Amino acid sequence: MKKSGSTEGTGGKSPSQLIDARIEELGDWRGEMLARLRTLIKQADPEVVEEWKWRGVPVWEHGGMICTGETYKAVVKMTFAKGAALEDPSGLFNSSLEGNTRRAIDFHEGETINEEALKALIRAAVALNMSVRRR
Repeated sequence: MKKSGSTEGTGGKSPSQLIDARIEELGDWRGEMLARLRTLIKQADPEVVEEWKWRGVPVWEHGGMICTGETYKAVVKMTFAKGAALEDPSGLFNSSLEGNTRRAIDFHEGETINEEALKALIRAAVALNMSVRRR
């Protein structure tokens, strides 16, 4: 994995350290889910860069934004920045379906993750980012 981004405004902590702290701070199924999603992202793209944006949102980038990992009371939301442009043969996207650009997956407590389909979606997002960069 590549080095995380800027530490400006974060008390000198790297984005990776801030994500670690968020996972620990949650201390429940949401932290476990966020940690699992993070692991899958890193497995799908070992060169992913972790960022910390908008005062507390974990973001994963490679050639541009791949996705965010937002935590709410009832869901962990994984929002793909260019999700509307990605094929989703497994039907993972279940939220933010009406937009022209983003698509999201809401994970609820106790849900099983289709890990291979999610990794394929992450790889497709990276490929899309890289194809746009080459133009």
